[in-house]
Amino acid sequence: MSLVNVAIHSSQFPEKVRRDLLESLRTRTVNHKFHYDSVKQTQKWLALHQAHSPSRNDADCAATYDRTFAAAAARIDAKEVHLIGLGCGGGQKDTRLLRLLKTKAKEISYTPCDVSAAMVLTAREAASSVLSEQNCFPLVCDLAGADDLPTIFRTRNTQHATRLTTFFGMIPNFEPEIILPKLASLIRKNDWLLFSANLAPGKDYQAGVAKILPQYDNPLTRDWLLAFLFDLGVEAADGELRFTIENVNALKRVVARFHFKQSRSISIENERFEFHPGDAIRLFFSYRYTPELVRTHLQQHHLQVLDQWITESEEEGVFLCRRE
Repeated sequence: MSLVNVAIHSSQFPEKVRRDLLESLRTRTVNHKFHYDSVKQTQKWLALHQAHSPSRNDADCAATYDRTFAAAAARIDAKEVHLIGLGCGGGQKDTRLLRLLKTKAKEISYTPCDVSAAMVLTAREAASSVLSEQNCFPLVCDLAGADDLPTIFRTRNTQHATRLTTFFGMIPNFEPEIILPKLASLIRKNDWLLFSANLAPGKDYQAGVAKILPQYDNPLTRDWLLAFLFDLGVEAADGELRFTIENVNALKRVVARFHFKQSRSISIENERFEFHPGDAIRLFFSYRYTPELVRTHLQQHHLQVLDQWITESEEEGVFLCRRE
């Protein structure tokens, strides 16, 4: 059909997006959702994902997800399953999982959920090869700003289905104390969660994070992240993008900041933001976990890891979870 129904959560209404943008510039800490805001940025991210994501370039990583999906589909014996893809991206992983669920003769439905309308539509298109349009419910939503998702999913016509929520590649870009309570609130007693995390390989946590730094500090990532600033009028000669490793509580993360070498003024409607030499704005961060840290953080929110699959490179792990 030439028309597609897409639900837009109020967390992505124009006025809320405007407030979030102004807050990002005031605090000089950019909300990650602004890196997926336009079709151009989405295309840059997809190109980056294609070039550097282990799931697209590491045969063992792809096989690890396949083993995960097969095990999850075998364990879920419900007749009706609602797959909720939180941060669905392009939907490739969710579609592989949907295809396996369908072979089990289950009635399946799918909610691709992402902050980017372009991503949601891409995921919907991918899933259309597996399930009918009336069983797909695309949702544009800012997970960090949405507090009523449990209510939304309760009121849909899938409320009696067993939920299988996927949360792939999302936890690195959220403060765990903010996102994990929201995630846990969606997992009911008989529901399932497939949770992936980018890991620091090896026994030395610091060395492991340093090893994966080139996955971030590369031309495609720089091009993607700088698109946000360049669209606001910043120019390449105004400064430089630097990647560092930070310690936050017991966790380590890769951080990207743009450091200004000359003055630049950014105007958003009637507000003006001045940046001077020596100023910096944080564009991005990505936490790296260990399997033990994943289990600890999930358990703090009553989510129990039943099984896990770690890639041979030890750079990615997928965890099958249920509420304790």
